[in-house]
Amino acid sequence: MEIKMKNEFKLTVESKSINESFARVVVSAFVTPLDPTLEELADLKTAVSEAVTNCIVHGYKDTVGKIYITGKIADNTVKIIIRDKGCGIDNITQAMTPLFTTGEGDRAGLGFTVMESFCDRILVRSKVNGGTSVTLIKKIEGKSKW
Repeated sequence: MEIKMKNEFKLTVESKSINESFARVVVSAFVTPLDPTLEELADLKTAVSEAVTNCIVHGYKDTVGKIYITGKIADNTVKIIIRDKGCGIDNITQAMTPLFTTGEGDRAGLGFTVMESFCDRILVRSKVNGGTSVTLIKKIEGKSKW
């Protein structure tokens, strides 16, 4: 049985690591009415974590800025848009290449790869010195399909 539903939320948080887990919780609560499986919920939470972490680590680097998160549900499809007004991405294709990173230390360069593997589709838009927007799209089959 497919649920016909429409809903949306908007959230603005500072680019602090504590807000990565907060964003995960908000998105989890938001999709609950679709009755997602544990796997679907974990996939979406992981993708959101990666997108928010990219804003913190790469978008704003050593500064604090705002992260804008919008969630939309249309029928059984969830769209989460995570946007910053940070430094932007010079070459999106290169940035989405597995193992490529502009971060130092223990950064693996797998953020976009993880997002792609856990969502049905991702869209990335960016402008140097104008910020980045990542749209995560995932259809929720839900427990009722089992």
